[in-house]
Amino acid sequence: QVQLVESGGGLVQAGGSLRLSCAASGGTFSNYVMGWFRQAPGKEREFIAHISGNGFRTYYVDSLKGRFTISRDNAKKTVDLQMNSLKPEDTAVYYCAARQNNKYDYWGQGTQVTVSS
Repeated sequence: QVQLVESGGGLVQAGGSLRLSCAASGGTFSNYVMGWFRQAPGKEREFIAHISGNGFRTYYVDSLKGRFTISRDNAKKTVDLQMNSLKPEDTAVYYCAARQNNKYDYWGQGTQVTVSS
C-alpha cells in the first residue's frame, strides 16, 4: 500500500512558476512509475507526465511538453512537477499517482493550483 501526499500548490500570476511535490510512504518507491495528472472544474482528469521507477525515462503529454518537468528522488521518495510559464488554463487540482502495471492504483488527495491573469 502506497500513500501519496501532494504539496506546493497555490495562487500564482500568469507567467509565473510553481513546483509541486508528492511524498510517498509505504511500498518500495522505486518499483513504481509515478505520474502527475490534473483536473480542471467541469473537465475530465488529464494526464500530464510520468517517470519510470529509476527516473531515467519520462513521458509528457504533447501540449505541456517544454513547460512542465517531472523528476523524482528515490532516496527521499518524492516526485516533483516543475511548472513554468503558467497560464490561467493551467488552473486545476493536481494529483500524483503511482502504478506498477498499466493502471494507476494509488492517488494523492490533490493540490490546488490557481493561475490568475
